[in-house]
Amino acid sequence: MLLVAGTNIAGVAWARLVTDDPALLLVLSSRNRYLALALGADLNPVAYWIIGSARIAAAFIVCHLIGRAYHATALNWFTRYLGVQAEALDGFRRGYERAEWIVVPFFVGSNLVAALSGVQHTRPARLAALLAIGIAGRLVLIQWLARMFDSQLTDFLSWLQRYSWWAVGLSFVLVLLVNMRNLRSGAR
Repeated sequence: MLLVAGTNIAGVAWARLVTDDPALLLVLSSRNRYLALALGADLNPVAYWIIGSARIAAAFIVCHLIGRAYHATALNWFTRYLGVQAEALDGFRRGYERAEWIVVPFFVGSNLVAALSGVQHTRPARLAALLAIGIAGRLVLIQWLARMFDSQLTDFLSWLQRYSWWAVGLSFVLVLLVNMRNLRSGAR
């Protein structure tokens, strides 16, 4: 529940947090865009690696444990509340069964893949290794991209400092609408 609340808070307040406290933004959510923006806001690279790794791992482990505990019920929540089509879920499940060794590292930020790893009872030692590879790969890739697009990130952050309250207002409305849609679709 804390991770979901943190993600929603980050979804609303990211425009202020990225310039005021990028480390807190990453504690709240480790979405790729926040990882890149935090680097653009000159977050200390050590903090980036520690916080980014811990937040990605925490979300993955929680979703893994939910999948392990609730099995198919947990996967049904993705179709019921998050708009994942049953056919797509079946495809993800088949893909996971065939290529877990590539799916986990490549989709390390996916709650669905994390839940599937729990449903499939992926061994903890294997999961830890795949998770470590995936987290390291993701953080390296985003760090490289942030370096490659540093001037664009800097320009965007400068613009954001002027218009951050507008972005926060728009983000609040979007987060509210998405959560309402997800709750409404789950009530059906």
